[in-house]
Amino acid sequence: MSITANTHQQDLERLKSLRYIDDDFMTVCLADNYEGVELILRIVLGREDIIIKSVRTQELLKNLQGRSAILDVHAIDSTKREFDVEIQRSDAGAGAKRARHNSSLLDAHILKSGDDTENIPDSYVIFITENDVMGKNQAVYHIQRYVETNEGNELFGDGSHIIYVNGKYRGNDKIGKLMHDFSCTNPDDMNYEALAKKARYFKQDEKGVAIMCKIMEDMRNEKAKEVRIDNALRMIKDGELPLEKIALYSGLSVDEVKELATPVMA
Repeated sequence: MSITANTHQQDLERLKSLRYIDDDFMTVCLADNYEGVELILRIVLGREDIIIKSVRTQELLKNLQGRSAILDVHAIDSTKREFDVEIQRSDAGAGAKRARHNSSLLDAHILKSGDDTENIPDSYVIFITENDVMGKNQAVYHIQRYVETNEGNELFGDGSHIIYVNGKYRGNDKIGKLMHDFSCTNPDDMNYEALAKKARYFKQDEKGVAIMCKIMEDMRNEKAKEVRIDNALRMIKDGELPLEKIALYSGLSVDEVKELATPVMA
């Protein structure tokens, strides 16, 4: 078997094991999948009135003053509420400061120049985590701001919501069934057809499988390019080799190496 054929076979085997809790697979399955996104948000928020009008996956929210963020799934409903759904398999990627950062960027994106801040719609940052990162054995954790008074705490009500969903939860309810589906590798074993039909397409349909294999190939090439860039940057900073040699050893073009070297050597 050739290297290319062997790699393709490995991709096919990997495809069988992909789940919604794997963010790359989820974003593919939810791209333009209004029904699936509505299902997830209605179950997580316990509301049946959510009607999705826009879905974008892997969307870059730029921050000209600092760090930007790429949202796994960015959705807007019929009342202009905005939702950022993030998949996190690593506990370290679902920290409170990460949630705060995403929430602030989402709000900054919503509010346009000249808009009255009182008219800003609610925003929701939702982390679906593979583990129970809060450690309280709850299905869903709602994080809110409160006003502390002598009479007790009162909800601040600024319309900003952060929610964590425990991917380990398996209760016999809607959220338990949803989390089962997020960790399920076989679409035929899923509870919700809105999720199963997309997973089935990308895992079993010839065209869908070809799309996923191309995505995995692109990701592999992108990762290889990142490694070449890292190697080139190390050699540039070392300063021992001419740029032409760095290009030869790293596998990049001379022009690419020169572009990398410009800020380093400035």
